[in-house]
Formats: sequence, C-alpha cells, structure tokens
Amino acid sequence: MRRRALLACLAATPVLETMMTDTAHAAEPDLENELYLDLKDGRVVIQLLPELAPGHVERVKILARQGFYDGTPFHRVIDGFMAQGGDPTGTGTSGSKLPDLKAEFTTKKRFLRGTVGAARTSNPDSANSQFYIMFAPAPNLDGQYTIWGQVISGMEHIDAIKRGAPGSGSVTNPDRIVHMRVAADVKG
Repeated sequence: MRRRALLACLAATPVLETMMTDTAHAAEPDLENELYLDLKDGRVVIQLLPELAPGHVERVKILARQGFYDGTPFHRVIDGFMAQGGDPTGTGTSGSKLPDLKAEFTTKKRFLRGTVGAARTSNPDSANSQFYIMFAPAPNLDGQYTIWGQVISGMEHIDAIKRGAPGSGSVTNPDRIVHMRVAADVKG
C-alpha cells in the first residue's frame, strides 16, 4: 500500500511542478499591458485590457510612448463620478491627430471604481485620446462606453485629483498628468 502511495506521489510530482510553474508565471505582471500614470501625489498603475478593447489599448500605448499625455490636464472631474483627461487643450473638445476609434463596448466588465474608459461624443465611434477613471460604479455607462483599463494600485492618487465645479466638473487650474508610460518601457 505504501509503495502505491509513493508511486502515485512521484507520478504526480511533474504535474504539480507544472501547475506551480504556471501559477508563478501567471502572477508575473505583463508590463506591456500596464501603464504607469504618474501624478503629483504618486504613481497609479493601470492594467490594460486588450482582450476587451484591442484598438483602444493599442492607441493608448502609442500615445503614451509618444509622450502625448505628459502635462495634459484632468479638465473635467466630477466628485463621486469620474476624473477625465487626455485632451491637450484642456477643453474636452480635442484629441490626438490620429483618427477616431470604433467603439469596443463590452458586457463582460462593468464600470466600477477604478475602471478606465474611453471618453467620446454622442457618436459611439468618436473616441480618440481622452479617457476617464471612475471614482465610483456607474451602471448607466455599462455597454455604452469602451472599457480599456483598470486601476490596480494607486487609486488614492486618483482620489486626490482636484475636483471641478458641481454639475459640469470643469476644473480651474487643474491637476495634470506628470508622465504616462507603458510599464515595459520604464527602466528601474
């Protein structure tokens, strides 16, 4: 009986080793699909979601690598709702020189605290560079806006962003993005 138990245990060892190795690899961050959003109060880490919004994730990575977001303001910040940025003019009416993106709406993920979504006009296919980070859940946005990321650390720095006027969220002397980088590109 002991011999069978020992043989069964030895036979299972490679399986366990493979499972442990796979688990260890799964725990390693995918730095190509993480953003470092540096704000005046500290670093925010955003997990990109290419499985939900491949076009939007690719766009954000291109713009981050170009330094497009550096110095741009959080021009619209509504307490209890969201902080919006990504417009270099700070007016909420501009974007990058790249073409607008097609909507990549999903019902697989919901707009919860820390969700990062693509800002757009009433045209579903008008997202470009602007984005917003949720302070709280917003079920009314589910399936209506593209979700491309999720804050995985540093949400306290998002909470510290200067709020805008009640109603409009328009911010006077807004907080700005110091740097936004793809984590794989950051040394050290």
